[in-house]
Amino acid sequence: MRAADSGHVTHVGSERSRAVFNPNTGQDFGLTGLDQSMFAPVLLLLVTLCAQGANGEETLETKRHGHVSVVIVGGTGDLARKYLWQGFFQLYANQVSSGHSFSFYGGGLTPADKANLVFFEILKAVSCAKDVSEQRCAVLKEQFLRLAQYRQLKTDEDYKDLTKHIEQKLQQEGLEEAGRLFYLSVPAFAYADIAEKVNSSCRPSSGVWLRVVLEKPFGHDLVSAQVLASQLGTSLKDDEMYRIDHYLGKQVVSKILPFRKENEKFLDPIWNKHHIERVEIVLKETLDAKGRIPFYDQYGVIRDVLQNHLTEVMTLLTMRPPKNLSSSEEALQNKLKIFAHLLPLGKHQAVVGQYQNYNKEVRNELNKTQDYLSSTPTFAAVLAHVDTAQYDGVPILLLSGKMLDERVGYARVLFKNEVFCVQSHHSVHCKPRQIIFHFGHGSLQYPAILVSKNLFKPVQTDPQWKEVTEHKDVSVLDLPLSDYYVHAPKVQKEAYAELIAHIFAGRKNNFISSENLLASWVLWTPLLDSLAVTFPRIYPGGAVNGNLLDLRVKGKGLSYSNEGVVIIKNDNRGGLSADGYQVMQGKYRSADMVSAWAEELVEKLAADIQDAAEAAVREGGVFHLAVSGGSTPVALFHKLVLDHFSFPWRDTHVWMVDERCVPLTESDSNFRSVHDHLLHHVKIPYYNIHPMPVQLHQRLCVEEDGGADLYEKELRSLVNGSSFHFVLLGVGYDGHTASLFPGGQAASQGESLVVLTESPAKPHQRMSLSLSAINRAHKVAILVMGKGKHALVTQMSRVKDDPNKYPVTAVRPKNGSLVWYLDYEALLG
Repeated sequence: MRAADSGHVTHVGSERSRAVFNPNTGQDFGLTGLDQSMFAPVLLLLVTLCAQGANGEETLETKRHGHVSVVIVGGTGDLARKYLWQGFFQLYANQVSSGHSFSFYGGGLTPADKANLVFFEILKAVSCAKDVSEQRCAVLKEQFLRLAQYRQLKTDEDYKDLTKHIEQKLQQEGLEEAGRLFYLSVPAFAYADIAEKVNSSCRPSSGVWLRVVLEKPFGHDLVSAQVLASQLGTSLKDDEMYRIDHYLGKQVVSKILPFRKENEKFLDPIWNKHHIERVEIVLKETLDAKGRIPFYDQYGVIRDVLQNHLTEVMTLLTMRPPKNLSSSEEALQNKLKIFAHLLPLGKHQAVVGQYQNYNKEVRNELNKTQDYLSSTPTFAAVLAHVDTAQYDGVPILLLSGKMLDERVGYARVLFKNEVFCVQSHHSVHCKPRQIIFHFGHGSLQYPAILVSKNLFKPVQTDPQWKEVTEHKDVSVLDLPLSDYYVHAPKVQKEAYAELIAHIFAGRKNNFISSENLLASWVLWTPLLDSLAVTFPRIYPGGAVNGNLLDLRVKGKGLSYSNEGVVIIKNDNRGGLSADGYQVMQGKYRSADMVSAWAEELVEKLAADIQDAAEAAVREGGVFHLAVSGGSTPVALFHKLVLDHFSFPWRDTHVWMVDERCVPLTESDSNFRSVHDHLLHHVKIPYYNIHPMPVQLHQRLCVEEDGGADLYEKELRSLVNGSSFHFVLLGVGYDGHTASLFPGGQAASQGESLVVLTESPAKPHQRMSLSLSAINRAHKVAILVMGKGKHALVTQMSRVKDDPNKYPVTAVRPKNGSLVWYLDYEALLG
């Protein structure tokens, strides 16, 4: 299959239309090569189409009739396949009789001979609106296919060739050019390079408009967004860039400001802190992140949804409606005023979660090892406040997540109810007073604006909307539909199609400006930085989440509502439900065991370490803590740094359980990990920090240098009785602990406290505390986390003590206690 011949452009209703394209064969036929009587009905229908008006709104700029070239870079990608080509086909169908002519180009890195088949299969799948007849639809689709072709867009020469092609087409057909539209449906890292190529090779002549559409993400944080904006600014003017947030194309979202304007008589007196109880902006999904993991694991739910979609809805609900709704500049300035008055967001205004199977999906799609642990949140709730006289103290909750109980999106403004019903509790006057901007899905299944009947009857002046009077037997936020006045669009329209029409018309009030974008990142970047060291609460997914993700608003803070820890004995029920959220205490290998979801387990272990530290300092003025490196204790270190401000660090000595024989400054060093995640962030005297001396005389772990002996001497001189107050261990998949490996004769090291060992994995040489040193401790904790450790935990529960095969089984403090800390994934799988 090949693209349509470059010598022909269809200009509907003119004698220029002299070619027919066969998408099945890829051939172009002049009319002279066909039976013209067969083509007469098509021409008759085209004449009829020309007599019909276009549906799209146009600015003065776009009203200048002429030829428009549309280029989708990434034209065979997922977004283009699902939404973009359908949207541009709809634009073409609506504008077919407006006097404009079009050509459409799908661009990509793949050569045309390999991409054509896929490209035209995508185009053949577009569909017409329901009110378009079958005959008219067939003609529109045929013409759309004729106007489209695929081109490789990879090098500067490719873009120059595209410009030559467009100019030749204009010259051959005698057409005046109106504009060029480039839609960049590619990863954000490619934006700057493509924008430079468009500017240098494809910029049209003076008087012809250029519009370049950019898809989110627009950066990863404030700095990256500033860099991207600066890079794009060297190639494109701000008024040429259309940063698209498809949520702003949703019919209900784009209706928020008009609704507020139409009903200002009712809303102005109550749209303030005296009457609004809270605002909720919610987007819930039932799907997981499969297939999107390479993108999702870099961005997470806050960057993917809250920083853009939900933030835009928040500004629409709280900004002052512009006097002129079509004024994008006035709307922008009013939005920026809201950003300027939003209180800063910190970790106490947010909670995060992660569905249980997420890490398994990450390891599969990113080809990670079994011990890889991603802390990317798949659920987040954030509490925002606008610090103005109008909204002071009104909580605004933004919430989104995957693997929740239903797919639904809405914004809810809940008003205070001043009526108290003494007896008739089911009276309409006692029911919640609320306005719901229902974006779609959920029990209602269609977009709508719902106003409680005990609030006011809304005005409806938009001819494209209707009042719904026949109510289905459904409830929306626990109220029957009959309790609301319901207004809905007469015809449901797809968001991308709506925004594409706005781009063509040059309307910018539903797009993100540079100032708007950077103001949003100013708000969100500090929160994202503070959450980078927060481990998300694990939730099972779906309806069984129960109350695990329920929230509590307290003042200007947000937390999970069920953070109270319930300690119970293991009752051997064989499983846990989310409603039975708890920290379990029981026995494992005849030692004490604590088990919980990962977040709660880390909280419990951090609290236990602080309790041990405070007790040791009270008794002897010092606390000796020995810790392991690796990824497992990182979440614990973060918890100690962020939430344990009263920890007695000045009286604490930190020792290493083991160390790889690499320089301490290298990333593989256990001490480097402990330093970066813990020691660097707490006020601990430098002389209380004790790294293992693995590098002496510019050599690593040479026995003659006596590094192990030096560490043992230091330990014996500073630690009373060589007995650490607390030793934190992990356990490897092979049953090793510290750097005591199977087959390494861990049990035959005598009374030595520090030994050199060999690991089966690189780097092979290690220095480690011996079993003798570990078993002298007052308390030993073994932390095991992750579903990848479930098989090991199960196996270890059945084997007898065998230090040579499973060195961890020889951890038995002589005069102290051993506690296993197992998260539910490791314990239950």
